[in-house]
Amino acid sequence: MQNEVKAREEKPLQKIRPATDILEREDGYHVFMDIPGVRREDLVLDLQDNELAVSAKTAEIGSQEERYADVEFGPVEYSRVISVSDLVDKEGIKANLTNGVLSLHLPKAEKALPKKIEIQAG
Repeated sequence: MQNEVKAREEKPLQKIRPATDILEREDGYHVFMDIPGVRREDLVLDLQDNELAVSAKTAEIGSQEERYADVEFGPVEYSRVISVSDLVDKEGIKANLTNGVLSLHLPKAEKALPKKIEIQAG
């Protein structure tokens, strides 16, 4: 049994590109990413240039004394890169992790917001 546990520890984590929805709304872009089993402290958001990299690892399930016949919720590594254009206010990006779903709000930059043109009387 010790060999089984050791083999499980040495096995590299399966890499997964999480399912993602991106919605464009008037106030910006809303990103919803499915990353079940990830704790906030195991989630990394890294913004460099025009790329927002999301990476996370799930924790090992159960204890080493438990013996599994099959594991489908085992530890995995999530990785996804989202392109961020100059139309996004990079300083205003917000993130929230709730029930295994990462929600990102990428607000539009001032220059990308619709502007009303005032009509002057002639």
